[in-house]
Amino acid sequence: MNRAPGTPVRRRRLWAGAFVSVLALALPLAGAGQASAADVNNAKNAGFEAGLSNWTCSANSGTTVSSPVHGGTAALRATPAGQDNARCTQTVAVKPNSTYDLSGWVQGGYAYLGVTGTGTTDVSTWTPDSGSWKRLSTSFTTGSSTTSVTVYTHGWYGQAAYHVDDLSVFGPDGGGGGDTEPTVPGTPGGLSVSGTTSSSVSLAWNAVSGATGYTIYRDGAKVTAVSGTSATVTGLAASTSYSFQVAATNAAGESPKSTAVTARTKENDSGGGGDLPEHAVTGYWQNFNNGAAVQRVSDVQSHYDIIAVAFADATGTPGAVTFNLDSAGLNGYTVDQFKADVRAKQAAGKKVIISVGGEKGTVSVNDSASATNFANSVYALMQEYGFDGVDIDLENGLNATYMTQALRSLSAKAGPSMILTMAPQTIDMQSTSNAYFRTALNVKDILTVVNMQYYNSGSMLGCDGKVYSQGSVDFLTALACIQLEGGLDPSQVGLGLPASTRGAGSGYVSPTVVNNALDCLTKGTNCGTFKPSRTYPSLRGAMTWSTNWDATAGNAWSNAVGPHVHALP
Repeated sequence: MNRAPGTPVRRRRLWAGAFVSVLALALPLAGAGQASAADVNNAKNAGFEAGLSNWTCSANSGTTVSSPVHGGTAALRATPAGQDNARCTQTVAVKPNSTYDLSGWVQGGYAYLGVTGTGTTDVSTWTPDSGSWKRLSTSFTTGSSTTSVTVYTHGWYGQAAYHVDDLSVFGPDGGGGGDTEPTVPGTPGGLSVSGTTSSSVSLAWNAVSGATGYTIYRDGAKVTAVSGTSATVTGLAASTSYSFQVAATNAAGESPKSTAVTARTKENDSGGGGDLPEHAVTGYWQNFNNGAAVQRVSDVQSHYDIIAVAFADATGTPGAVTFNLDSAGLNGYTVDQFKADVRAKQAAGKKVIISVGGEKGTVSVNDSASATNFANSVYALMQEYGFDGVDIDLENGLNATYMTQALRSLSAKAGPSMILTMAPQTIDMQSTSNAYFRTALNVKDILTVVNMQYYNSGSMLGCDGKVYSQGSVDFLTALACIQLEGGLDPSQVGLGLPASTRGAGSGYVSPTVVNNALDCLTKGTNCGTFKPSRTYPSLRGAMTWSTNWDATAGNAWSNAVGPHVHALP
């Protein structure tokens, strides 16, 4: 969400097929031989334990971090910015007429791995954004006079930072590396069930020395992979027994599976939402003055069923957040008045939640400790101010594993009536492999609604594989279809739009367009060129940024969209 009016989010358009022709997945070359006993990892500082030694990153885009890491104590973090794709390179000594295996572990935003200067065919491979560590690999053969190649990684324009660790250029010793390859780790022990819901089972196990990741199996089939020693398997049937095993992995391979444990899911229950109406309107209330009408919570229009207080702020403790009422910016609004207004809205049947993130939010939940800090701090705010729940509006990326852990811990403290909403950007919900989408599916049983932001995004792919332009009925319906067919319940999907042209850098549509999109999705009427294959009568509703911008524009958005949402079938 924009704190400043008219601030566009810079993003290159993602056209269908654009990556296929330019950065196609590289296949291993035919004839690649088996590694010999003399083969080594020819990359230097392959695990970034020595900082950026031997590496060069464009536009100072790279740094080393201690978390997340795949192995050892450090990893590369590189952040694309503007027209820079955060390209990091190393010149690697190789032997002529030799075959090498190139691999590396990546996490975060779009990540690419490749090599140039081979003297034969240069190769590359890539992956969309990943919330957990993922291995990229390919191979190449050097030419008759090639003694060095350039290995590179890079991200993609406008996308989140990516991480790289444990890179390997494995093959004949070119005189530049010499890192030994790891051995297959041992079998994990101590596998146990740490929790169940009607649709998920949470597991934990003991760490294995030398392991860089773990694979979880359900009834013998691989279902997920994580870097830590816990995982939640979702998408399960209620009142059903399942068998689980875990195996340890690293660059050398996977261990034998652990001893199996059995878990039975609970009776069927529904997602979070308390006593919300079947169709609801969400509005963000600004705890700052950016030129929009200054409001108290009591001023928020009655059409809004969920009021998201924007925003909680990061603290010096990783993952922890706090809330500081901007009394000065809100014309002397006091904390006691704010708390009283929250209680009054709740007495009128509204839900008031605290939103975490926003356009400039820097909250990071990327390990178990920060997940615990997040849950504890949000729960403390709920107790202090009376908030009904939390909204996740992290526009700078999130870690699906640990955000899931944090939200489940918070839900356990707050109880089943907790409101949980999310406001991802369009790019975050393009695929179920994206971290935001995975998080939503991971917590589906406690999730109230995902109000995706259909603005500040440019053109995007719809569920039919076609490209749709921002600011149209088709853009709203074809992109909502991805969530509706990707695993979310229709009651967990809402359409997020700006309340006025000043509320976002781009993507504003008139309330009539919002209502037409709602009709198309719920009743199959008022569609554009895209018409969904079925209707979704229980679609939750709509969201806007913000109640303040709505008030600035004479409440035109809520006066038109609010009654329309509440009259849906």
